[in-house]
This record gives sequence, C-alpha cells and structure tokens, in this order.
Amino acid sequence: MYESTYNSSVSSGDVAGGFALFAGGMMVFMLISILIAYAISSFLLSRIFKKAGVEGWIAWVPIYNMWTLFELGDQKGWLVLLNFVPIVQIVSLVYMYIAMYHIGRKFGKEDWFIALAIFLPIVWYIILAFDKSQWNGGMQSQTVNANVQPAYAPPIESAPTEQTVNPVEPVTDYSAEQPTVVTPSPEVENQTENTPPTSNSF
Repeated sequence: MYESTYNSSVSSGDVAGGFALFAGGMMVFMLISILIAYAISSFLLSRIFKKAGVEGWIAWVPIYNMWTLFELGDQKGWLVLLNFVPIVQIVSLVYMYIAMYHIGRKFGKEDWFIALAIFLPIVWYIILAFDKSQWNGGMQSQTVNANVQPAYAPPIESAPTEQTVNPVEPVTDYSAEQPTVVTPSPEVENQTENTPPTSNSF
C-alpha cells in the first residue's frame, strides 16, 4: 500500500513538472515570436516612413510609430492610446484601418487595397515598403524631417508662368562709326577741268 501511494505521488509530480516545463517553453517561444514579428513590422514600417518623408527610426519606437502612422493617414495620433482601453480599443482599430486606407490612396493604390490591410496586414506592409509607388500626400505633424526627401518622389515642377514682355524701342547708337564718304576737293575738280587733252598725233 505504501509503495503504490509513493508511485502515484511520483507520477503526478512528473506530470506537473512536465506541464510547467512545457508552459515555460511555450512562453519563451511566444515571446521570441512577438519580438521577431515586431522587428519585421518595424523594418517594413521604417521603409514606408522613409518613402513618405518621415525619419525611419520612428518606426522602431513603440506607440510613437503607430501615432505617426495614424497621422500619415490624416487621423489624430492620440487615437492609438485607445488600444489600452478595453472594449474601446475597437474604435482605435477602426481608425487605424481608416488611416491605412488614406495611406494607400496617397501611395496611388486602389480602394480595394485596404482589404490587404484588414485581412493580410503583413502583405500590405511588404507591398508599400518595396514597390515603386510614390508618396503624394502631406502630413500635419512635426515628426516630418524637412531634410528627408520622400523616396521615389517625382521632381516638383513649377507651373510655367506667363511673362509679359514690354516692347522695347530700338535705341540708335550714334556713337558708332558712320561710314565716311570721300568727296573730291574743288581744287582737284578745277585741275581736272583745266588740263587740256593730250593728242597722240605723230
């Protein structure tokens, strides 16, 4: 009887220890997976920010990166704080999708592109990070660095302005040398008139 009780206690201890080991391994695996996912999304987001003229390091700062993403999509940045309020975080999620829709439009994407942001957000990030789309939108936040030019942005060409040219009257330059006309002096003319013709008679 004592031996059977000892065996049952040992077996239950082994099960509990195995479960604790399994749970600890799962937690470590989940933590590593979260860190890898965060690193990938931050890298892709940094490329999107650079294309939009925002400094890339902002994408690596928690909360601030989403704040900036909201502002790029013409939404209030503080709405990201609603993610920390239970139930109300749904409102923040809706506004995030609205911001992602506007960002897609500013990159020249069609309306259906928002479907990727909702169902396959990683694909949404990858496409905007690596394609040749051009940013065509502004931002009202101070996070934009004036020294960082949007990647792939087309050169800004100023519209041709019509210049009215006033007609200018030609100015005669009297200081220029005028052609001189040589007229024979009267003495030379008289001399030629008074000289008798020479005859060639032999």
